[in-house]
Amino acid sequence: MHVWRELSEVPPGFGPSAVTIGNFDGVHRGHLAVLDRTVQAAVAHGWRSVAITFAPHPLAVLHPERAPQPLSTVEHRLELLADTGLDAVLMLPFTPELAQWSPRRFVQEVMADALGAREVVVGSDTRFGRRNAGDIGTLRELGSELGFSVDEVADRLAADGARRWSSTLARELIASGEVVEAADVLGRPHRVTGVVVHGDHRGRELGFPTANMTADAIGAVPSDGVYAGWLVRPGANGEPGACSRHDTGERLPAAISVGTNPTFDGEERRVEAYVLGRTDLDLYGERVAVEFVERLRPTLRFDGIASLIDQMNADVARCREVLGVNTPA
Repeated sequence: MHVWRELSEVPPGFGPSAVTIGNFDGVHRGHLAVLDRTVQAAVAHGWRSVAITFAPHPLAVLHPERAPQPLSTVEHRLELLADTGLDAVLMLPFTPELAQWSPRRFVQEVMADALGAREVVVGSDTRFGRRNAGDIGTLRELGSELGFSVDEVADRLAADGARRWSSTLARELIASGEVVEAADVLGRPHRVTGVVVHGDHRGRELGFPTANMTADAIGAVPSDGVYAGWLVRPGANGEPGACSRHDTGERLPAAISVGTNPTFDGEERRVEAYVLGRTDLDLYGERVAVEFVERLRPTLRFDGIASLIDQMNADVARCREVLGVNTPA
């Protein structure tokens, strides 16, 4: 999959194409419905399939105080987009200047002129252009003039049948620790990505060495508690200028703790992961991801080290059950 990070990088004469547009934060199942329809349209007509997205998130530029916590890194977003079978992604730098483009200018210069759009596939809530003035009606009007059709993909509902799949719903579920329900929206476990740094080393002293992630780790952090999940050491992400179907890297079963460690009067909120049965790993300085599969319990304060270790052993045993990992002989 080709990745263009400036409009000028799109090859001259590119197209005809099926095009979609969105932030695609988290690339959840609602996004996937739109992306799949885009790829199918391109295949059916012998066109190319392209997704237009932005970095950073528009609200991070226009209203930083309202900007949502991202669900995924830019790299992971591209990996997930590549998995849909898209031919290309145009990741436009979102700037105050771009924010002033009218809907007509955006459609004319990006979709029609640069990408040769013949069909534009969008969700029902699509907005674009200055002050989000463009919508599906705008696209249909401009499409009749510029030579492309518009395919509107209906909203898909979450398991409760009341709320649609969306990045907002995924964030709400993650914030409340409902990572199983969030995975239903995302179509996979939610992950947080960061660099492993030195912590207090208490885990190692207790026999459960943990990988502590930097405070600036990317990805919405779930509510405090202990989770079963995976520590992922990413593999290769393809060659420069392109993004192929990603190498998922090494995935190690882990017990993940989110919180301040109240037993030791901790104050800093941390994400740390203990890889089950491993005391030999040296991950310091390595960029890793942790994936949250199921919340096991809330964060607790223990009266002493012995009761803490007993609970940690119980957490590890429960993690093995949840993840389907055999207990060592």
